[in-house]
Amino acid sequence: MMRFADRFAAMSTCNRLPDVIVCGHANRDRHHTTVVSQFGYSFIAIVLFTAQALAAPLFDDNAVLDVTLTGPVSTLIDGKHGREELPFNLITAGVEQRVAVRVRGQSRLRVCDFPPLRLRFADSVTGAAEFAEQGKLKLVTHCRHHDRGEQDMLEEYVAYRILNVLTETSYRVRLLRISYVDTDEKLEQKSALRYGFLLEPDEQLADRLDADIAELRGVPKERHDRRIAALVYVFQYLIGNTDWGLVKADSSDACCHNVTLLERGPRVFFVPYDFDLSGLVNARYASPDPTLRIGRVTQRLYRGLCMNREYLQDALRTVKSRRADILAVLQETPGLAASSEEKAASYLNSFFNKAEDENKLLSSFERRCL
Repeated sequence: MMRFADRFAAMSTCNRLPDVIVCGHANRDRHHTTVVSQFGYSFIAIVLFTAQALAAPLFDDNAVLDVTLTGPVSTLIDGKHGREELPFNLITAGVEQRVAVRVRGQSRLRVCDFPPLRLRFADSVTGAAEFAEQGKLKLVTHCRHHDRGEQDMLEEYVAYRILNVLTETSYRVRLLRISYVDTDEKLEQKSALRYGFLLEPDEQLADRLDADIAELRGVPKERHDRRIAALVYVFQYLIGNTDWGLVKADSSDACCHNVTLLERGPRVFFVPYDFDLSGLVNARYASPDPTLRIGRVTQRLYRGLCMNREYLQDALRTVKSRRADILAVLQETPGLAASSEEKAASYLNSFFNKAEDENKLLSSFERRCL
């Protein structure tokens, strides 16, 4: 779906910047429009402001959004391996709109009773303001038909929010309280009202960061942004996540596993996602990759590339300086049980306690770097 700003840019006289083709894939053009009159500049400012106003406010707010999703839920779940889109109605603040829904995911399709979903909004349908200008959205669900599954999902939401605290170079998320109305009348009552969260689409992430999605077979060491990379490495160690890598993913010919690769000018950087197998979440179905030689997902293992200590030290100090804000995310997360909050706080504090000896921790990173 073309955004308002893109439609305006398409009507303008534009010049393509050089070097925007990556591995045979053309990235979105960056346009520059030459306007000589003062009125022209004012008009562009108004248009861009209007485009911002029309752009989706969905991820600008951290408040819980109450929605009702009505449709053949049981049919959708029973046929999860077919990934067929089915028609649903989504109601938000009394406003109803049509959406096409299908299951998504890789490993979670195998382990989840209630797998993650993808919502596709009809281009021509006017709906709730929160979903304005949206196309396809990924919905992370509670996975299992019990309260522990919902707590695992909320702890994964916490991981995304922690990275939001540390850097804008992160996926934004929006927490939903979802009433599932199954027109098949087969859904278990305990799954009829659950939390879930939406993930910012890749294109919106790239636009917000003034970057392009890169499709490369690996991360070029001479081009990758070491400061952003160092912060990601320390964050992944903080939450105990080893389910990622800067190599080709199993399901793709392009880099990487559970990170999105972006380009901004000459620099390449990456944004991580999928934290359900982290130690912070410690989901019941989670187990580490046996090649890593760790016994459980709660055991931290540094998996970053080798780099100058200066970058890692700066990243470590950034994370340590935000300790109070990081722990506050737990307190601010609706639906997170007191026991889950206590467990997560204990796990995060174990990192901060270890980080008190910076030299020792940094030395351990350097010994284990790739």
